[in-house]
Amino acid sequence: MPRLPISGLGVAVERKPSQKPRGYGLRARVDGPRPAPAKATQLKGPSGHGEVQTNSLHEDILLRWTGPPEEESKAKRKLDFILMPILTLGFFCLQLDRGNMANAITDRFMEDVGIDQDRFNVGQQMLSLGIVLTEIPSNMVLYRVGPGRWLTLQLFLFGLVSTFQSFQRGYAPFLATRLLLGVAESGFIPGGLYALSTWYTRPETAKRVMVFYFGNQVGQASAKLLAYGILHMRGIGGQPGWFWLFALMGSFTVLSGFVFGFCLPDSFQNPHSTFLPRFSWFTARELHILQARVLLDDPMKGKKKPRIGRDAFKRARAFDTYAPSIVTSFGFGSLVSNAMAAVGLFLQVPVSFAFSWVSDHFNLRGETVMLGFFCHLLGYICNRAFTDVNLRGVRYFGVVWTQVFGTFSHPLNIAWLSLACKDSEQRALAMAGVIMGANIAGIYGAQIFRKDDRPLYRRGFSVAIAVLCVGFVIALGRWIDDKRKQRRNKHQLEGASSSSRDPNADAGAEKEVLPTSGTQVEGR
Repeated sequence: MPRLPISGLGVAVERKPSQKPRGYGLRARVDGPRPAPAKATQLKGPSGHGEVQTNSLHEDILLRWTGPPEEESKAKRKLDFILMPILTLGFFCLQLDRGNMANAITDRFMEDVGIDQDRFNVGQQMLSLGIVLTEIPSNMVLYRVGPGRWLTLQLFLFGLVSTFQSFQRGYAPFLATRLLLGVAESGFIPGGLYALSTWYTRPETAKRVMVFYFGNQVGQASAKLLAYGILHMRGIGGQPGWFWLFALMGSFTVLSGFVFGFCLPDSFQNPHSTFLPRFSWFTARELHILQARVLLDDPMKGKKKPRIGRDAFKRARAFDTYAPSIVTSFGFGSLVSNAMAAVGLFLQVPVSFAFSWVSDHFNLRGETVMLGFFCHLLGYICNRAFTDVNLRGVRYFGVVWTQVFGTFSHPLNIAWLSLACKDSEQRALAMAGVIMGANIAGIYGAQIFRKDDRPLYRRGFSVAIAVLCVGFVIALGRWIDDKRKQRRNKHQLEGASSSSRDPNADAGAEKEVLPTSGTQVEGR
């Protein structure tokens, strides 16, 4: 039989009449009218150990993997070493550029620019507004052009904006740069999450999402330690310390954009980087293995459309800013407070990894989200209670506890949401929607800690407690709803299994519904 190369996949194609394979098979079918059968396409890797059969004329995908497990592990490990460090570096840079403002205000930034705390809060709201307004449009562009090119461009854009923040003087330039930074950063986080979802299977999602968020956590902590040194540069070149803070961190982000451009592979269909369109990190065999395992887990990932259609729409943090200032109010020096505010953020990394491991290993998605929520809520309760305690060590413990449990419920919740999405369109919009929701919270959250409430911020902590209580109740409701759906699907599966044992039952009754994929699986 003739063998033809498939562009982008790098494997040979053997065209032959469709037939039922021997051994284990999984047929994924999307609801809707089914055209007449046509010839299937069988994809084989160079060694011939595995195969993926697809039918190009209707929506049947037959997947079978019989290769040695160590070969799959080796390919997945290589993917981890290439993709995860690059995406985590990008998140690290984003957090440096987004969070260095919290460090700048400890170096008389407001006095130098000519704004007060309330005006500063408005600037923080403009950052979140820019993200909210362009989050979904940004991800629609990413969906069409691919993560490789779009994420690379974004890194250059928000790196340049962050660098030029060094020259801002006055209230209007401050608002403009914050808005532009939000626009430039919009879509990067859901874009990175979308890229992960296309390269990995669903059971692997939570751990990789948490590793991706390590860039955020390490970026928050590192920014404060770096600021401790950089802010001592005040006076060099006649510039304040915060000038060098923005200039150096923004320049680092621009340099990281070149790392993205030269190293980040785009997708299975285009496994090349933006600046090296003819170079691939993976062999044809490795690409075959990686794509086969992803399609076997979720056949809908092989049905990416050219653009996001209208039907997909139908389906589809203030404490960190003021943490150094709060520590300063305990009686510590302003620059030392930046370093001390990094302790809880560094501790967050191993704790969040432990939560993600439990979430993946035991499939406890909702449970880990709610436990993280509760621990975060407990931190704010301690902070509010400790405002009446004069021991600064006790009050500092409340800050550290809040930072340790402050953000990792967010990536765990994202992984939980991603597993509920039925296709790549819905997943791209869902990722954009959840990040957009987080930044809508940033719009009102920027006004929680106000000038008339400092230095103890009793009202601010009380408001945060109320917001977290609402979030915990919503997470609990979603978890209960998921459990009800799982029980209902289990009863349906048991009923379908009973029907299949009846010799008089219609053959079409051998139909099982997968609760997490949105496709139907026929027993073979």
